[in-house]
Formats: sequence, structure tokens, C-alpha cells
Amino acid sequence: MRLVFGLVLLLGVGLAGSAVYMAKSYIQQYQSALAHERANRDPGIDTVDIYVAAKPLKYGQRLNLDDVRLTPFPRISLPDGVFAAETALFPQGTEKPRRVLRAIERGEAILAVKVTEPGEEAGITSQLGQGMRAFAIKVDVSSGVSGFLRPGDRVDVYWTGQTGSSGGPELEGRSTGGVTKLIETNVRLIAVDQVANTDMTEAVIARTVTVSATPQQVAALAQAQSTGRLSLSLVGAEDETVAQAIEVDQRSLLGIEEQVVERAPPQKEVCTIRTRRGAEVIETPIPCTN
Repeated sequence: MRLVFGLVLLLGVGLAGSAVYMAKSYIQQYQSALAHERANRDPGIDTVDIYVAAKPLKYGQRLNLDDVRLTPFPRISLPDGVFAAETALFPQGTEKPRRVLRAIERGEAILAVKVTEPGEEAGITSQLGQGMRAFAIKVDVSSGVSGFLRPGDRVDVYWTGQTGSSGGPELEGRSTGGVTKLIETNVRLIAVDQVANTDMTEAVIARTVTVSATPQQVAALAQAQSTGRLSLSLVGAEDETVAQAIEVDQRSLLGIEEQVVERAPPQKEVCTIRTRRGAEVIETPIPCTN
């Protein structure tokens, strides 16, 4: 009886071992086939290590080494202005750190346009291009597009004021009255009041907006602001059209046609000499000498 039990036990152990061996062989074959399929399916993506944000970064925040980390990024999709080396992102270490110009989310690439140069503050000077100047324009709730202006927006600038006489000798002494004219187009805003953060989302009724303009534009805006009233018109984010010269006065607004007063043609000067003969006066034409 014990012999039969031993034989059955040995047979069961043998069958179990065979089953384990077969299962192991099947799993190995499956894993090998899966790895082969993956190798044939994935051609391999060329990547490069770049710095990304290790945590959310806010406007004006100082950029430190523990705020960023290296991560592989597909070379074919690499954006412009990335940093692939610590010496490029922190050329002077902690002595002159960079500042964040735009909000950066966790895992987002650190780009040159989103941070300042080493040692620079996150102010409007960092947003002025070569040859550009900052100029402040006074606005209110109506001229400032009801507070919907944000740094980074583009606006058209209109001037409204009184003009003098124009139109030539036939209109001399007549005033054209109030006029509104488009004087600058696609001017970029770099600050609203004292805020230069391009990530500002709430509407603010500003008293001044600061624009980036060339010295020639600054002179034109200063002259216009001192002689009339400036109004801003918001340009669409994807609008690349070029506005034409626009000027509207009271006559064109109301559809009043100008009436030109024609002057009588000048009469030819006639020179005479008077001769008295008794009670009679005789006028004799003579050539004019003057």
C-alpha cells in the first residue's frame, strides 16, 4: 500500500514539474515574440536632454537649479530657445539668476523667451526689443477697451482733436472741426498700469498703458496726446491685416457735403485821366503804369 502511494506521489510530482516547465517555456516564447514585435514596430526616436520645469513657475520668480530637471525630448520636435546644458541656463550660477517672464507649468520646456537674461529683472525693460522705447498712454474705461487690455496685446491708436483751416484759398478761414484719425497700427502693449505680467487674466480698468514703439512713433504719440485724445482699439490675436489710412470728421460722419464758395474772376484794371471842361468832366482811358 505504501508502495502504491509512493508511486502516485512521484507521478504527481513529475506531472507538476512538466507543467511548470511547459508554462515557463510558453511564457519565455511569448516574451521573446513580444520583444521582437516591439523592436520591429518601434524604429527608435532620436532624443536630446533638455531642461524642463520641475514644478509650476510664476511670473517674476527667481529660477534656481532645483526648479528644473533634465528630460529626454524628441529631437525632431525640439522648439527654439531650449537649454540643453547647465552652463547655458545658469552661465553665472546663483550670482546672476534668471527670472520667469511667463508662467511655466510642470514638465514644460524652459525657453529663452520665457525667462530673462542672467541678472535681469522681470520688468518692461526685458520686453523691449532693439531700438524700441517704452511710452505711456493715458486711458480710461472707454478709451482703454473697458479694461480688457493685457500685456502682450496689440492695439491700433486713434487720435481725436480739432484741426485748423485746410483746403486751399477757396476754403480759407473755414475750420474742419473735430476729426478722428488712425495714427498708429499694431502697437504692442508691454504693461498695464504697473503690471507687465503677460499671464494677467482679470479685467482691470487701467489709467495708463505702456507700449513698445520706435522713437519716431514715440514722438508722434507724444504730439498726439498733447493736442487731442487718444483711443485704443484691440487687434485680434491672429489678425495680420494692415489697416488703411482712416480719417473721419463731422462732415463725413453726418454726410454733409462741403459747399465751395466760388469767387468772381478779378476784373481788369482800367486807368483813366479826368479832364474838366467847364461843368463837364471827361474821362480818357490811358495805359496803367503801376
